[in-house]
Amino acid sequence: MRTTPGRLARPFGDLYYEVTGDGPPLIFAHGLGGNHLSWWQQIARFGTTHACVTFAHRGFAPSDAVAGGPEPADYAGDLAALIAHLGLDRPILVAQSMGGWTCVDHALANPETIAGLMLACTTGSLDFRQAKTDIADDLARWQARVDATTPRWAEAGISPACGEAFARRDPARHELYKSIDRLNASLDKAQVRERIWEARSRPPSDLAALDCPVLFLAGADDLVIPACGLEAVSAHARNGRFVCVPDAGHSVYFEHPDRFNAELEALIAEASR
Repeated sequence: MRTTPGRLARPFGDLYYEVTGDGPPLIFAHGLGGNHLSWWQQIARFGTTHACVTFAHRGFAPSDAVAGGPEPADYAGDLAALIAHLGLDRPILVAQSMGGWTCVDHALANPETIAGLMLACTTGSLDFRQAKTDIADDLARWQARVDATTPRWAEAGISPACGEAFARRDPARHELYKSIDRLNASLDKAQVRERIWEARSRPPSDLAALDCPVLFLAGADDLVIPACGLEAVSAHARNGRFVCVPDAGHSVYFEHPDRFNAELEALIAEASR
């Protein structure tokens, strides 16, 4: 299993990427607390059977910094350029949190070019408040839990992207997550978070443009993106499936890699039919 690193010249500077393995392409788009390294537990599994592409979003090391911080509206263009540069044919896109904005916008702009889409703890730019299912009460209960819990987590040094249960169950991997997060300590993540939240404006009905299978994977205890939001948006997908993982926070891929990888395997099988 060989990994080949590369840098793709873009208008902002260089986009860093790595390709591991050979076979049908999988592209992994990381969240706000990560970079290309975040996917180590997926690369070890799928790099033996697939060409696994990981990259660091613009502004996230080791990609070049962006003056004034990255604009999420530019993410999809970087992904399209990377796919063209590598000559990838109908990849499956795997998005975590912030990576959902990248992958949703690319998929909806180029629906015929992707084989499948996995949205993990994210709806990307799709606004779950516009879903046909009324989730106002569920959102209010979720927000109350967020308000009561996250200040205590901050005091205890618990990453909200993982959560308290994971920090207690696996303190070593919890520290590893935080170490990867600190690689971008100089980036104004609050600003990036505000920008992606503002960009969550698409109606979920836009999903009708996609014929490919779309998997929505949520963590039952996610206090960053509500599971009810993913479930509500999934109902708009023509070929969608919603899965909620118990005892999981915002980073199922990191917390429960075996379950995450199994769900991705199922998506790959569905996309190949």
